[in-house]
Amino acid sequence: MDSKIRYELEFPLNSSPQLLYQYISTPSGLQEWFADNVNSRGEFFTFIWNDTEENARLASKKTGEKVKFKWVDDAKKDTDYYFELRILEDEITKDVSLMVVDFAEENEIDEAKLLWENQISDLKHVIGSI
Repeated sequence: MDSKIRYELEFPLNSSPQLLYQYISTPSGLQEWFADNVNSRGEFFTFIWNDTEENARLASKKTGEKVKFKWVDDAKKDTDYYFELRILEDEITKDVSLMVVDFAEENEIDEAKLLWENQISDLKHVIGSI
C-alpha cells in the first residue's frame, strides 16, 4: 500500500465555536454532514457511507476546539492515519474557520480535497452558514 500524504484545508464558517463543536464531535452532529450514519461505542466511531463502513477511534478532543479521529483496522488497532477537525477563531475579528487535517494517496489528493469541500458545504447548510 502506498504511503499517504498529509494535507490541510481551511474553511471559513459563520458559526460560533460552541455550535460548530457539536457538529464535529458527536455522532448525531457528524451524521448530519460527514457520513450517512455515525455510531459510537465508547471511544470507537463507525462511519457509514452507502455500503462503505470505516472505523475510527476518538484519539483526542479539546472541548470547543478540536477532535482527532485515528482510523483503526479490523482488530481495532490504530493505523498511521487520522483526520483532525480544528476550530480556529481569530482573536480580533472573531472570524471562525474549520481546519481539516487528513491524509490521501498522492494521486488522490485533489479528489480528497473536493470531497471535503462538498462535505463542508453540507455542514454550512446544516448550521445556516451559507
